[in-house]
Amino acid sequence: MTTTRPAARPPALPLVQRPAAGRARRFASLRTMAALVLREMSTRYGRTPGGYLWAVLEPLAAILFLSVGFSLVIRTPSLGTSFLLFYATGFLPFDLYNSIANTTARAVKFSKPLLKFPAVTWLDAVLARFLLNSLTSTLVALLLLTGILTVIDSRAVLDLPSAVLAMALAMGLGLGVGTFNCVLMGLYPLWETAWSIITRPLFLASGVLFLYDDLPPLAQDILWYNPLMHITGLMRTGFYPSYTASYVSVTFVLLTSLILLGLGLVLMGRYHRDILNR
Repeated sequence: MTTTRPAARPPALPLVQRPAAGRARRFASLRTMAALVLREMSTRYGRTPGGYLWAVLEPLAAILFLSVGFSLVIRTPSLGTSFLLFYATGFLPFDLYNSIANTTARAVKFSKPLLKFPAVTWLDAVLARFLLNSLTSTLVALLLLTGILTVIDSRAVLDLPSAVLAMALAMGLGLGVGTFNCVLMGLYPLWETAWSIITRPLFLASGVLFLYDDLPPLAQDILWYNPLMHITGLMRTGFYPSYTASYVSVTFVLLTSLILLGLGLVLMGRYHRDILNR
């Protein structure tokens, strides 16, 4: 009687641990956003003579034109004695909001070829544009306000928390409006033209050229619902200690920004594939 021995098992190979997905993708989004930021910096500022110098000259020219133009019509601004400081404190937060809102709204359209790669997501494109424009506009505002305070030899007692809060609210509102418009412009291309027409009077209705307190009661009741009116008023309280903008509601601006941002994120998460396939 013959007995068959069981076949010898092959020697066990050492188990190879696969890298965890989270470990392999560590900081991947940060690297992607950094690459998108560098790409936009090169396309926007690297292809024009002067580069980043234009980021400073454009708002400076706008403030100078406003100051010179209105100084020929009226003797003193609504606050203080310097036209430069008055219009700078209104224009710079508005310009910060406008820059973030417009560029964020076109983030997916601008980076659409890159979004075909799995490593690049629509959220990376939105956050990259938000970060670049926030840092650029904040730095420009800091340079211009420092230069203006130096030139006019002002001894104003600055309230920096109010000014910083105003700029932060402008960034948050720009991100909320831009993210929400990013969805609408992707689904309905005509909305981009309609939005540019609707918001043309926004510069006049945001308290850049005047004070909310100088308006008639009917105009105050209407413009109170413009979040930018609260932001410009809060910004001016940081440079004019005697000015108390009692109408300013930080809660209203925050709720408006968060609601728009939440809607934009939810809708973009639902429809981003439809937008990219158009």
